[in-house]
Amino acid sequence: ILGMAFRRGVAGAFAACALTGAAAGTVALPSAAAADPCTSSGLATTASGVLAAAGTYLDGHPEANGVLTAAGTQPADEARSNVTSYFLGHPGEFVDLQNIVGPLRNLRSQCGVSVTPTQLATLFDTLS
Repeated sequence: ILGMAFRRGVAGAFAACALTGAAAGTVALPSAAAADPCTSSGLATTASGVLAAAGTYLDGHPEANGVLTAAGTQPADEARSNVTSYFLGHPGEFVDLQNIVGPLRNLRSQCGVSVTPTQLATLFDTLS
């Protein structure tokens, strides 16, 4: 069961990190300033805090940063395999990144929405 959760989590970490183009110790994240975290501003605040924390963490873990950076240019199956292999060999880093993305998981539970790389890319493309 732990192995299955671990693999699912690795896939989630890959998705979050692929968004940053590269993309925790646990890093405290600022709480959303919006009264309702389920609003667009609350979601944006949470997502930006998660991405900033992930960036800081990866700056301090160059091997993980390299694996995730390379994954952004690899075919999906190869990237998933490489990322999974890396984090199976570095479970502490996996747990750290799981803690970093925790606020996005909390939003999914609390608001019934997920912030995905595709959604953020679509927003960026629409506004560009």
